[in-house]
Amino acid sequence: MDGPTIFAPMTAAGRGAVTALRLSGPATAAAITALAGSLPRPRMASLRSLRSAEGDMLDEALVLWFPAPASYTGEDVAELHLHGGHAVLEGVAEALLAQGLRLAEPGEFSRRAFLNGRMDLLQAEAIGDLVAAETAGQRRQALRQMEGALGSIYDDWSHRLAGVLAHQEALIDFPDEDLPPEVEAVLARTIASLRSEIAGHLADGRRGEKMREGLVFVIQGPPNAGKSTLINALAGREVAIVSAIPGTTRDALEVPLTFGDAPVTLIDTAGLRETADPVEAEGVRRARARAAEADLLLVLRSPDTPEAGEETAGAMPRLLIATKADLGAPAAEADLAVSARTGAGMAALIARLDDFARAATATAGPPPLTRQRHRALLAEAEMHLARARDEAEPELRAEELRLAMAAIGGITGAVGVEALLDRIFGDFCIGK
Repeated sequence: MDGPTIFAPMTAAGRGAVTALRLSGPATAAAITALAGSLPRPRMASLRSLRSAEGDMLDEALVLWFPAPASYTGEDVAELHLHGGHAVLEGVAEALLAQGLRLAEPGEFSRRAFLNGRMDLLQAEAIGDLVAAETAGQRRQALRQMEGALGSIYDDWSHRLAGVLAHQEALIDFPDEDLPPEVEAVLARTIASLRSEIAGHLADGRRGEKMREGLVFVIQGPPNAGKSTLINALAGREVAIVSAIPGTTRDALEVPLTFGDAPVTLIDTAGLRETADPVEAEGVRRARARAAEADLLLVLRSPDTPEAGEETAGAMPRLLIATKADLGAPAAEADLAVSARTGAGMAALIARLDDFARAATATAGPPPLTRQRHRALLAEAEMHLARARDEAEPELRAEELRLAMAAIGGITGAVGVEALLDRIFGDFCIGK
């Protein structure tokens, strides 16, 4: 509450009807009074004339006042809803700078909200995800995390771990007392139960991370199998050059799409074949590399290119698509046949891609992990619980339990996260 007072636009740069400016900090009330003449009633929009220190009219704006601690940051906060002209914003900003306020850094409002106890780190990260959400699935996942669905799970684990550690400390501090024999048994059962729950949470197929970061679908096949035509049809625009000349596509072409409410990067790759052309050979190498990282391979065959054109092994999900169905009978082993030129089979293909994306990002039951940071800390907590379970020395077991608690606390920001704050909030936009 004693730090500098900051301000920043909450709306995107550029011309628009309204620009919203947010202020936060101890000098907010004085700044609004200087601009608007007086403070409006809390949480009531008030139309005010804004003037500079010299008395020049800056704008007719809506002013909202949120006194601490019941505000977004936990500090005194105000919002100015200005007309969207650049000159208006510039004039108001100059007036605020003249009063000693400074421009906010990326994520600084949310960082202050975290430091003032208005949210935990999980909720702060969810706000960043919500701002960046591009699909309905991403929006739902971010809102669920922002409402505390993940935090409540980790808070429960921390509470239970604290109880286990208290029992363990009692066994250490009073070794000669006649403590109930079931204390040791309850302790062991709780450690085993917590470790099992954390392991189950980690084994979520990375569904939350896939929803947040997006899936990758790679189109693969021999030259002239219809890869570029298919990606153009799925994208609804000309992404790739279509040519009868083999080797036209030399690099991986990416287009962002949405299937099953999940973000998907659809990639068209160079046709797989042996070639003496060094540029095409590099394209083939990149095609194989991208295929190895794909969540789903769309393997294409056509009547005039019957060879498979894929060289990936293992159990990677794939969909064998017979293309150019208007030119001849599709391969018997194909999962479905399409003609991107006539549109035949395209609805069925899109439905299959929707189904795969939904299954890969399904979040029925407890909310999934959404970041590698969470996963790493939970894996660390599970490791310490496993060591605590196997440790015979009471003092060493207690230390393992404390380390497990610290790892879980690091997810929500309860302990030891100062080094993470710059990285987490630095990814936010200005004004958030």
